[in-house]
Amino acid sequence: MTLKTKILLLALVPLVLVATSITLISVQQVKSLSETEIAIFEHNLLESKRTELKHYVSLAMSSISPIVEDQSIDDASAKKQVKAILDAITYGPDGYFFVYDRSGKNLVHPVQPDLVGKNLIEMTDAQGDPVIRNLMRLAQNGGGFHHYYWNKPSNGQVSEKISYVIELPRWGWMLGTGLYIDDIAEEVAKIRLEVKNNIRNTFFTVLAITTITVVLIVVFVILFNVHEHRLADSRLKELVHKTVQFQESERRRFSRELHDGINQLMVSAKFRIELAVNKYRKQGEDVEAELSKATEVLNEAIQEVRRISHDLRPSVLDDLGLIPAMTTVLSEFRLRTGVEVKQNTPPCRMRLPEQIETTLYRITQEALTNIERHAEAENITVATGWNGNTFQLSIADDGKGFNVREELSGLGIGLRNMRERTEFLAGEFIIDSAPRQGTLIKVVFPMHSWQPLLEQEREDKTDRPLIV
Repeated sequence: MTLKTKILLLALVPLVLVATSITLISVQQVKSLSETEIAIFEHNLLESKRTELKHYVSLAMSSISPIVEDQSIDDASAKKQVKAILDAITYGPDGYFFVYDRSGKNLVHPVQPDLVGKNLIEMTDAQGDPVIRNLMRLAQNGGGFHHYYWNKPSNGQVSEKISYVIELPRWGWMLGTGLYIDDIAEEVAKIRLEVKNNIRNTFFTVLAITTITVVLIVVFVILFNVHEHRLADSRLKELVHKTVQFQESERRRFSRELHDGINQLMVSAKFRIELAVNKYRKQGEDVEAELSKATEVLNEAIQEVRRISHDLRPSVLDDLGLIPAMTTVLSEFRLRTGVEVKQNTPPCRMRLPEQIETTLYRITQEALTNIERHAEAENITVATGWNGNTFQLSIADDGKGFNVREELSGLGIGLRNMRERTEFLAGEFIIDSAPRQGTLIKVVFPMHSWQPLLEQEREDKTDRPLIV
């Protein structure tokens, strides 16, 4: 794992953990708060139902109180009138009044008249609750509310119901009415579903925001890394270019010193030895033979110094330009290797900038070295020329070729150096090769980016001659 990846993880992991923790805590708090609010809402609905039931019972009592309280009416007639009044009172689709005596016998039931006259004291609901017994106990204790399950008249299904009952003291009857509260359960379920959806939407919103934030951070880090990488790469290329320029400058200086200093001294020593040979020729053949051998050795040293000087920085490149320098290199390559060289390098219409000439010359040297060492080629073609406002160099051979991707990703630095030197000078480096299909190296330099330098050179009227 790289250092950049570790830094990115150190930035993202705490963010994700904090966002996740905050989200989970918020979700739990929202759930807790929503359950509390739902409970309050349900309680308020039930309270409204209880208030409503008390109101209905009060209305019923208002209707029957004159009869119940009138002692002049005999019990049989009073009971009959009260039953008739209560049996006729209904409200809503499922609202009615019921009456039971102390034994648990039903006396009034408008929606289920088949229950009238039956003793239901032992009847239980779907949950096993002895409904009538509990209602009678509440009535005898001053009245109250009771929850149980009962058939709903409007749909015939068993639903939860809340009833309010009181006692008629004159006869010991239980009078009550009830409301079905399945609508409350539906409202609560609906609200709970809405809360659940809101919590889920909030969770996904936070998740989306966190994801977008993470993505933005990753993108920012990637862009920053790319920028820094490009900046570092640019600085590295600039450093490499300055290093190459320094090397070329040192090569030029060292070449001049070899040619103008050591070489001249050795030439002078050679002349003096030859003069000594002539003077001592009459004194003995041994002296002449030794001096002749010394002259030969010194001559070989002079040639070696000239070769080293030429390899470091050929004076012809500075004095005459690119094409003559390339011609010299190609001629030496032909003599040294025996490979057939086809040269198509017409004279340039102007001198190229020094950096480009040096780069093209070094690329030619490197390419010829690779061909000599690895290509096993029999023929090569070297061409230069102008194409519009671009200058091109191409070197092709009929050798064994290679896999370009593997070579560029391998340990070798020759091809990479050629490409980097070209690209640093705003040129294009193209290499086309495959096993057993030869190799083509092409270098293209657009001159529009170098036009100010060329104009300056023409204004300065330099002594550099045109290539002929």
